[in-house]
Amino acid sequence: MLVPTVATVAYVGTNGADTVRAGSVAASDEAPEFEPVPDAAPPPRDVNLKVETINGSGCPAGTTKVTPTNDNAAFTVTYQKYVAWAGGDAPPTEFRKNCQINVHVDAPKGYTYAVIGVVSRGFAHVEPGATALQSTLYYFQGSSGGQTVSHELDGPYHGAWRFRDRTDPAKREYAPCDKERNLNINSQLRVTKGDSDKASFIAMEASNANAVYHLTWKRC
Repeated sequence: MLVPTVATVAYVGTNGADTVRAGSVAASDEAPEFEPVPDAAPPPRDVNLKVETINGSGCPAGTTKVTPTNDNAAFTVTYQKYVAWAGGDAPPTEFRKNCQINVHVDAPKGYTYAVIGVVSRGFAHVEPGATALQSTLYYFQGSSGGQTVSHELDGPYHGAWRFRDRTDPAKREYAPCDKERNLNINSQLRVTKGDSDKASFIAMEASNANAVYHLTWKRC
């Protein structure tokens, strides 16, 4: 049996396209994802984003892409092989997948940035008694801080999911103005089959399944 993928499973979407869990805030697609940050500077135009490394069981070489928006207010991470599953015929090593991305944002002199929130989208089929987890940690190299967001889907669940997480303003961390510090993003997908013998999975591997990191800019 092959692992279920977005292409081979018909999604009923009984829980809806937007799923809210603790720490998440539902948002309409018509409204801005996040409120403006007071005293924020407009995003500079001459920003270069370079992916230094991508590795992990959920992002084999050539399957993950990082794309900035035209206004440099966000960047999107898309995956092609990011799915974890357990139960059924799943090999024991498939219950957890992870992806580690190291991004260099070359901001112009006099500017710095911070992540103000993340919007993640994907699909899942979770049998009764099973659970699925999506989590992300992002931080700057050399920092002792960082932000962790984590969400669980309890079975029975079948359909799309969408999580929106704001960075706590009190814990918002800006890249140092006087040093080059890349942004590290460590994410994982995990399935716990519990008392179910049937296959459950959680995936981020389609055109409408991704993670969008929203940024705010300020002058140093």
